[in-house]
Amino acid sequence: MSLAAASAATPQPYAYRQTELVEPDWRRFPGWRDVTEADWRSAQWQRAHCIKTVAQLRALLGDLVDEVFYLDLERDQRERATMSMLVPPQMMNTMAPALSPGGPGSLTAAFYADPIRRYMLPVFSDRRTDWPSHPHSSRDSLHEHDMWVAEGLTHRYPTKVLAELLPTCPQYCGHCTRMDLVGNSTPTVTKLKLTGKPTDRLTSMLDYLRATPSVRDVVVSGGDVANMPWPRLEAFVAELIEIENIRDIRLATKALIGLPQHWLQTEVREGMARLATAARSRGTSLAIHTHTNHAQSVTPLVAEASRAMLEAGVRDVRNQGVLLDGVNTDPHSLLDLCFGLLDGASITPYYFYMCDMVPFAEHWRVSVRHAQDLQAAIMGYLPGFATPRIVCDVPFVGKRWVHQLDSYDTERGISYWTKNYRTSIEMDDATALRRTYSYFDPIHTLPAAGQQWWRENAPAEIDHAAHATASREVSLLQTQQQC
Repeated sequence: MSLAAASAATPQPYAYRQTELVEPDWRRFPGWRDVTEADWRSAQWQRAHCIKTVAQLRALLGDLVDEVFYLDLERDQRERATMSMLVPPQMMNTMAPALSPGGPGSLTAAFYADPIRRYMLPVFSDRRTDWPSHPHSSRDSLHEHDMWVAEGLTHRYPTKVLAELLPTCPQYCGHCTRMDLVGNSTPTVTKLKLTGKPTDRLTSMLDYLRATPSVRDVVVSGGDVANMPWPRLEAFVAELIEIENIRDIRLATKALIGLPQHWLQTEVREGMARLATAARSRGTSLAIHTHTNHAQSVTPLVAEASRAMLEAGVRDVRNQGVLLDGVNTDPHSLLDLCFGLLDGASITPYYFYMCDMVPFAEHWRVSVRHAQDLQAAIMGYLPGFATPRIVCDVPFVGKRWVHQLDSYDTERGISYWTKNYRTSIEMDDATALRRTYSYFDPIHTLPAAGQQWWRENAPAEIDHAAHATASREVSLLQTQQQC
């Protein structure tokens, strides 16, 4: 039997195929019937026509989606949403991309099922009613604010910091891990506010980095750096490049996926080329990290923007996705996305994070065991350098590969983790490296005995609308008590 015949008789669990990227036709939606290609490629037009309200969505889709969907969405905005609605046309256009409207209600089922819609426009019926939030969920689930060494500058790892330059994005994802700070307040969440003047905050960050030679790696984020006026962002990154101890700079932007038009602007392309040239001359790595969760998001415009950044001289464009149930938590969806990024857009699959334990996120989250199975299922198909690691961001610990847990109570869904460094709030804590830290699976994924245990032992419901963030001392005390 030939190899081809044998392959046909016993196919691989995943069949690789090269797929040509396609930009969906935005004119299939009634509200964009007359939008020209020039408008569509305009970053200004994209920003001006974002979907921010249910009324704007109705104006776009009309009766192609049944009234029940709009009511479902309105209820979620009132009762569950931790992020306000903000969807750029580019991202909206990747929902139900292959369907042609066929009359009233013809897109309803497709919109309910669509993976992009599920995390960009969550509806009330998506959410779980038994455990909408995990009892240990928190609006700052990673305790980033507790580790601020300057306003917006999180020093969690020994050699790396996160610089949150601003609290806004061109698009808001329903599962956002920084839902306590990013975006507008919603009926369920009163957002925290950055209090310092932007110039003072950025100066304080730079001063800290100059005075802390152990830091070599800066993730420049927010929010999303695409929302910062380009001259201000370029000036900040240029100063980072000049700091002797900084050797890696990563610009975090989902807008490469949701608003690629921004990164195709002449001002941005020329500015990135200046920064990349300066970085190379200093021996500093400058890269872009983006965030997409499904292959539908990877279109020719995304590929064009990614390659424009590579041509400008950035070292790499990498993707950090999030595992979201109903979006990408099966091996085929994950591999389709990875190959779409790698083959179609020259974007390197890098990480997939488990969805963090923020309020009202249980319908998206999966168990650590599920994540371990996914990691095993995708091995061997992609090049080693582009095989993403699936990681759990453990509170007070940080990113850990899902197989790195110390022990795992699968009945109660509690995994225990250790670490090999102190965060900035534990420098005087002699026990930090001997302690175990807990992470919690979604309760609905547990066996019956485990679910019953949680019903009997769950702590009192947390007031997720509370404005205050725990102090460093209180947070550390809570960690010690839990562990």
